[in-house]
Order: sequence, then structure tokens, then C-alpha cells
Amino acid sequence: MTSELITVTIDGKELQVSPGTTVLEAARKLGIHVPTLCHHDDLCAEALYSQTTSKMHEDTSDPRKHAESGMLSTPSSCRLCLVEVEGLAKLHASCALPIHNPMTVRTTSTAIRHARHDILELMMSEHYGDCFACPRNGTCELQGLCRDYGVTSNSFGRPEKPLFDYADPENIIQRDMNKCILCRRCVRMCALYQGVYALTTEGRGDHSRISTFMGREMKDAWCINCGQCINRCPTGALSERDDTEAVWRAIEDPDKIVVIQTAPAPRAAIGECFDCEPGTPLTFQMNTALRRCGFDKVFDTNFSADLTIMEEGSELLSRLYKAVVLKDNSAALPQFTSCSPGWIKFIETFYPQYLPNLSSAKSPQQMMGAVVKTYFAEKNGWDPSKIVSVSLMPCTAKKFEAGRPEMDASGYRDIDYVLTTRELSRMFKQTGLDLPKLEKSEFDDPFGTPTGSGVIFGATGGVMEAALRTVIEIVTGEKVETLFDKADIMPVRGFDGVRMAEVTIKKVGPVPAILSHLVPDFDWLKGVTLKVGLAHGTANAIRVMQDIAEGGPLSTCHFIEFMACPGGCLGGGGQPIPTDKEIRAARAKAIYSEDEHYQVRKSHENEDVLRIYKEFFKEGPCSHKSHELLHTHYKERA
Repeated sequence: MTSELITVTIDGKELQVSPGTTVLEAARKLGIHVPTLCHHDDLCAEALYSQTTSKMHEDTSDPRKHAESGMLSTPSSCRLCLVEVEGLAKLHASCALPIHNPMTVRTTSTAIRHARHDILELMMSEHYGDCFACPRNGTCELQGLCRDYGVTSNSFGRPEKPLFDYADPENIIQRDMNKCILCRRCVRMCALYQGVYALTTEGRGDHSRISTFMGREMKDAWCINCGQCINRCPTGALSERDDTEAVWRAIEDPDKIVVIQTAPAPRAAIGECFDCEPGTPLTFQMNTALRRCGFDKVFDTNFSADLTIMEEGSELLSRLYKAVVLKDNSAALPQFTSCSPGWIKFIETFYPQYLPNLSSAKSPQQMMGAVVKTYFAEKNGWDPSKIVSVSLMPCTAKKFEAGRPEMDASGYRDIDYVLTTRELSRMFKQTGLDLPKLEKSEFDDPFGTPTGSGVIFGATGGVMEAALRTVIEIVTGEKVETLFDKADIMPVRGFDGVRMAEVTIKKVGPVPAILSHLVPDFDWLKGVTLKVGLAHGTANAIRVMQDIAEGGPLSTCHFIEFMACPGGCLGGGGQPIPTDKEIRAARAKAIYSEDEHYQVRKSHENEDVLRIYKEFFKEGPCSHKSHELLHTHYKERA
């Protein structure tokens, strides 16, 4: 039975809400702004925590069990959302004030204004550092509120020296706790959305601080480097390792050939750093800007995304053949995607028993790096030792992936430096480039022919859709459009945390020559229903892994896509701040719109990909040479 609605009046405006709705939620529904530093729309999902982690702590071997106590502090820690309620004597935090009876609320008054001003001054009294030197200068929420409320003096003083030592510069996730305001957004994000528990709250009262378990450095904690904590932090207390100066030095070195590849997700987001609406695509303006910055070649990661589909899809067919026809128990199913480095570190750390299920295919970033320093270097007569390979990624974990010791099969590092979307936007601004106003230019050959399948890698479900477009056509010999209108595989799209889809193979065609070394025919697939699963955000990955362990529906899948970040790469930890569900949806819309406008929308039809198999990986996907350069194996992490 539906509960009766309750009338609340806020600043003279009436609204009917369900019992338990907070005053802050009601105010936002009325379009009334109430400032806050601890509240974030993404973090109002206590149910997500309960459903994804309730069983996790039953496992006493899981290190996250140690972080249970005090992990999810109740909101209202910043106290900036104070409001007056008629009939109540004190000011109350609107984010933690539920509505159970009719009430009249004021969100602005002399008392409220002075209280917020004093709270901000108290925060600044413990805030050490120069705003001009802070990575969040200009986008810091605390800085913005101080400006709005006229906090221009230090009535309560300021720290004269750092309260805490700066973090190890080797950390991918940099922490400067001198700028922390104890809002606990990072703690709650790491627990609620990611289920990782890398961060916790230590101490009580004015001795409280955000730390890791046993006070370890981030590189030594069980952090997966996803960077979601950075995207929720309202100040500069959290940031990614800044590699821009190293890239500038490489560009300025006349002895170096500096190439860059750009992933699809940053293209739909970087405009936000230049005051564009979320979801404004600037793909080709970005190419122009990169050349003006001094990069020698600008390549499209869509090429290596298509190459990934060829390798990963072929690996799936090979595993299915071994399991179904040859009855080979070593062919672990379901096969898990391996494109997301945050997910890779997550499974290595928490579910190492399932490492055999991971595809051995490298991510598109690493594949591009490998072929640039081998195939491309050979074609151009370039010394690979002089090539500096840079990638633009939406993801902080890509920095960790680039530094993995196994990513050097060519004899050189696949990728030398990774720039996040935020870092590259700073480089453009340092060069005086107003990105939206630049002319458009194309990518450089031979890695400049994009397909729609490569573009949609940026959204959750995109890798799976790209794989299905190729696998369906290769196996059936028919166009995927006969099953899905315009090749849009809608069942795998959307933002549900965990999803499943099925495709029944009613007919099969001949095995293409490029795959003849892997399977003799496809007759064994006729009538088979291919089952796939998808999850984004590692808290949802926990749900999938628990379901598989219990023999649930997802254990019957053949292929499962995992993305570490909410929304997939478009919600990555290196994307512009702020990020919320509306912004992620706008970026996804841009990505799918770009897919629709490409003439070639399937990975196996990418001419550059077919050419590299003809000229370089001559034995085809998953052959000896491609395994050497395009595949790797992952191990349990301590």
C-alpha cells in the first residue's frame, strides 16, 4: 500500500513528498539551491551498499572486512546545508532531516548566512596550502563557496605548516590530507559504488582523518586506482599523479618522436573543461589541438579497440570450441573482458581464483602501444627506442596499467605516459588553445580509420555490443542488422548495474580464412543461445561474482563485460569534475550519436585492422605473434 504524501513548504513553495524524503531532496525538486560539501547525488544509495556487500564480509579472508566499522559515516558532516524549520529551535542539516510530518522550512536567513560563513571559515582554518598551486584551483567546491559567502579573511587563523606529510609521488592516486575537509565522500564512494574499501576514517572528533587500512600508501593499499574518490572529492585533497611535465619534456626533446592515441570517452567530456555542455563531442578539434601542442602523430584508439574485438572475440570462439566440442576443462567460462585496468586489479586482489576466466587480450591502450613500437616503427623506419607513446584516457587506472612490468613484450614499454582528460585540458590551456573554437582535422594513418564499434567502447555495454556485432556476423555469415535494427544491440545498453542478454544462433556460415587456424567449422554453434552479462562499477562486479559462485543465472553466461567505473569509461576517474548520472547520460548520448554517423560500424570491417593482419600478424588473431604482443596474463596480487 502506498504511503500518503506529506506537504512540505520551502521558501514559500509547496511540494508533496513521500515520507522519509529529506529536506535537501525536497528543496532540489523545487529548484531551490542549498549548498553542501558532503552530499552527492551518487552517494544516496545506501541500499546499494547493503545489497552488494552484505555477503562480502562473511568471508574472513577478504581484507575489506577490516574496514566495516565506521566506514559509512552518516551524511551531514559538513553542516553547510543548515536550514530553519518552523517550530524547531535550532538550525538543522537538511541532508539528514527526513520529512515525516508537514513542515515549513526556510533555506535562507541572516542566521543561516552567518552560520554558513562561520563554518567555511572554520574549514579554512585547517586548510593548508596555496589555492593557486592546487590541482582543483577553479573547480574546488570549497573555494567556490568561500567566494560566494565572502570568506576573504582568516578569522580563525590558518595552518603555518603542513599538518601531514605529502603522499609518496609514486602513487597513482595522490592524497594531500592538508586539504581534506572530512566530508567522507571518498570513503562512501569507495564502499558504496566500488566495494573496495581502500579508504576509512580514523580517530574521533578533531583527531579524525581519512586514511587507508593500517595507514598504508595508496600504492600499497588494496586501492584499484579507479579514481572515483577523486571525482567525488570537493577539494584538492585527492588528485591523480600529474604527468603533464614529463610529456612536455618529451615533446620538447628533438631526439624523440612523440605519438598520442585518444580514447573515445574523453572526446565526449573534454568540452566540459571549456564550459561546453556535457556530451559535446570535440573529437576532431582535439586532433588539431594535439598537433599544435607538438605531438608528431595523433592516432585513434578506436583502431586498437577494433583490434581488441578481433582478438577477444576470437579467443571467445576458441574457448567455446574447446569447452563444447573438445570437452577441454581448461577453457574457463564465462570469459571475462580485460579492457578495464581497475577491474583487472580488482579481480587480482579479491577474486584471484577466477583469473583463468579473464581474457588474455590486452586493453586497446596497450595494444596500440605495442603495435606503434613494432609494426608502425618498422613501416616508417623509426627507432622504437626514440618513440614516446602517450595515451589520452578517461581513467586514472590506465596510468597503473601502463606501468605494469609485463607490458613490454616488444622490448620497450607499450605506453610511456598516460594523460587523463583533466590533464590534457590543462595542457591545451597552457598552450592558449580554446578547444571548441578550433578547426577540425583527421587522425593520422595508419591508425586513423575509426568504426562505430570502437567509439562505443566508452560506454558500459559498448565492448559487449562491439563484440556481438562481430561475432554474430562472423559465425552466421549474415549482417547483424537482420537481428538488430541498424546494428544497435539495445539489450546490452543502459545503466542498470548488472544486466544479461541472449542471442540465439539459428544458422551458421563458413569459417572465415582469418580464423581457420582456430576452429574447423561453426556447426557446433547452430541452435546455441549465446548468453552475455554486463556490470559497471566494481560493487556491481561483486554481485556478479557472488552470483557465479552460487551457481546463479550469471554462471551460465559465456561472456561477461566488466567496467570498473559507473557508466563505464565515460564515468572514469580521470574525467572532468563534476560527474553525476545526468552528466554520464549526456556523455553516453554523444558516444552513441558518434557511432551512428560512422560509415563503418563493425570491428571486423576496419580496413586498418585487416591490413595489420595481412602485413604483420599474418597467422591471424590469437596466433603466436599476436599472443606475444597483444596478449598477457594476470596474477594474484598480495
